[in-house]
Amino acid sequence: MALRLSAPFLTSRFTPSQALAPRRRTRARSFSPSADARAACFKRPYTSVLIIPTGVGAAVGGFAGDALPVARAVAGVADCVISHPNVLNAAMLYWPMPNTLYVEGYALDRFAEGSWALQPVHQNKVGLVLDSGIEEDLRLRHLQIADATRASLGLPVVEYIVTDAPLEIKTWFDPRCGKSTGSVGNSDSLLRAVDALVKHSDVNAVAVVARFPDDDPEDSDCYREGKIGHTFLPCVLAGLSNAPQYVMRSGTLDHGCIVAGDVDSVILPKDSCGGDGTLAFARAARKDKPLIITVQENETVLDDTPDKFGIEVLNVRNYWEAIGVIAAHKAGVNPHALRRRGIDHLKSPQRSYSAYSASPKPSARPPVHDKVQRQQLVRQI
Repeated sequence: MALRLSAPFLTSRFTPSQALAPRRRTRARSFSPSADARAACFKRPYTSVLIIPTGVGAAVGGFAGDALPVARAVAGVADCVISHPNVLNAAMLYWPMPNTLYVEGYALDRFAEGSWALQPVHQNKVGLVLDSGIEEDLRLRHLQIADATRASLGLPVVEYIVTDAPLEIKTWFDPRCGKSTGSVGNSDSLLRAVDALVKHSDVNAVAVVARFPDDDPEDSDCYREGKIGHTFLPCVLAGLSNAPQYVMRSGTLDHGCIVAGDVDSVILPKDSCGGDGTLAFARAARKDKPLIITVQENETVLDDTPDKFGIEVLNVRNYWEAIGVIAAHKAGVNPHALRRRGIDHLKSPQRSYSAYSASPKPSARPPVHDKVQRQQLVRQI
């Protein structure tokens, strides 16, 4: 079967409203930049990475769109938020956040490792791949959705293509840990479709809609109780329309690229610390290591706690506390200083270093406080 490349979407005509614009009264106003606006000129942007792994039954983020309030709140504190579709997708719902970067999970891992950088864009040309295994009526619904996003949101979705063979998606639960996973049985067909879109339409972002196996009847009934639409596609197209481009770190980076060393904090569930991206952030050089905040309340089916990987983290009970920690960290305030008895006495890495030596060589002289203690003992005797 040959690839079917189709340029036009379903055509429809929209009549603009003839309502008159309300008359606006104007008055002279003086403008004075706030102290925050002036101070921001002297600090680099504060960047947070928000991670909630996919398919792990997260208490927050394990359902369609329930992590969006967390993302919105973090975006209200941080200057830049980097997150992934499991956090930002909400089926028929979405929330545009201009300071939030929509990054695919694999790309987020490569970014954390330092292999890739993120290049923010003004706009992407988006292509759509439809699995030929999708029923005709369901395919029509997805095309209607794509047209609706173009007409109502003005999204730059330019073309769609149908794969030359069904993608044969399979899903299952990992018996070792209980997380859900899957595979693409006909990945070559998917790659051919994407390649054709890129070459023919010059798209730089691609959305894929695939036919998943039917769930058990009992699970399907539970799913339908919360159904608000036929597809997750609207939020995906909205996210891809201004998602950053991935840039290999092999050469010179353009001005404005974001690299792993720019990340100031990482927020994730406490029992989900075993991912490639998290471990890469945790094992970065000390000068580039971000503050890692783990959230105890967001439980998952995993048991990858920080102590199992020797990761230094700041553990909080919930996302309320996590956002407070981010606010303090951004302000340059030690988060522990906000707690009663949160600050311990100042310590030295090695008490026997000489105060007169430029390099950390062991000193033959006893520390000053030891001398004082000895003198006091002699006087007492």
